[in-house]
Amino acid sequence: MKARDIMHTGVECIPAHETLDRAAQRMRELDVGVLPICDKDRLSGVITDRDIVLKCVAEGRDPSRVTAADLAEGTPEWIDADADIREVLSAMERHQIKRLPVIDVKNDKRLVGMISESDLARNVSDEQIAEFVSKIFTPH
Repeated sequence: MKARDIMHTGVECIPAHETLDRAAQRMRELDVGVLPICDKDRLSGVITDRDIVLKCVAEGRDPSRVTAADLAEGTPEWIDADADIREVLSAMERHQIKRLPVIDVKNDKRLVGMISESDLARNVSDEQIAEFVSKIFTPH
């Protein structure tokens, strides 16, 4: 099984110049907790609802004046669409992340999907999901 077999497609990106209040509105409309930051389908970052709260609102910053790019830090983690499910689990565990963008390396490195905990739960064995949960949700 490959990343492309378990990812959900139709992932909507937010432009880097978009403000955080608009990002939060899109998250609410889409019922998601994360939005990839993209420039023409090329992944440049990821922003979460938690990022907006902790790195903007809790610091007294105005979400209508802070952009997605302002909170994007470093190179985002991602996985190739043709990566094996074991590689997906390993990457998510290693980086302690619950959502992983999927890039089609063979197709101009375009963002093609996202893998979340629920995608894993539907597609991996109970043993694999138990190990994943123990590594992601247990403080080290």
